[in-house]
Amino acid sequence: MSGVRLAVFDCDGTLVDGQADVCWAMERAFARSGLPAPEVSAVRRAVGLSLPQAVRTLSPDLTEDQNRAVTEFYRSSFRARREEGLLDEPLYDGIADLLRELHGAGWSLAVATGKSDRGLAACLATHGIADLFVSLQTADRHPSKPHPAMLEAALFEAGASREQAVMIGDTSFDMLMARSIGVAGIGVGWGYHAAPELLASGAARVVGTAEALAAALEEVLP
Repeated sequence: MSGVRLAVFDCDGTLVDGQADVCWAMERAFARSGLPAPEVSAVRRAVGLSLPQAVRTLSPDLTEDQNRAVTEFYRSSFRARREEGLLDEPLYDGIADLLRELHGAGWSLAVATGKSDRGLAACLATHGIADLFVSLQTADRHPSKPHPAMLEAALFEAGASREQAVMIGDTSFDMLMARSIGVAGIGVGWGYHAAPELLASGAARVVGTAEALAAALEEVLP
């Protein structure tokens, strides 16, 4: 483990801005299930949770069958949008350069996300950055954030200790996950939860640009 520095990134709201497609797919999934759609602001706040947990958070009174139906309609709608070439998940400004700079400087990089395996793979491939990561952890194989399972798996696959890792994310779910196992957390201010909430959930600091994130990473793990 000597010399390892691991940066674990959330995806939606941290690496890419996929809120438009997430909100569209969620509205469509509820409509196809004959249910009223949740508020867009509530959907944005649920980004980062695994899909069944997000649906449960948005509509806690649904039966298990209703939750399952909304979840499946969401997945099929999102998949169709991707296959039709309509999906829009742009990288945030400066992220591609930051990832390549960190990789070139010897950092190990990982992703811990509420996306599916297929969704994450397609997203990273679209932006030509898949080869930069040593570990990809998704909701397909782990409990929903803030459970630490996917972060623990990333540490294991990267050969890093908790003291050698940083979790970077835009939601309280990311910061709570990191705090629960003693991993440093850095919040990003361009995502879906506000800075005060990130700090209250355990973020050591909240940054507003990719350049500021690069500096913060060097300060947390020099």
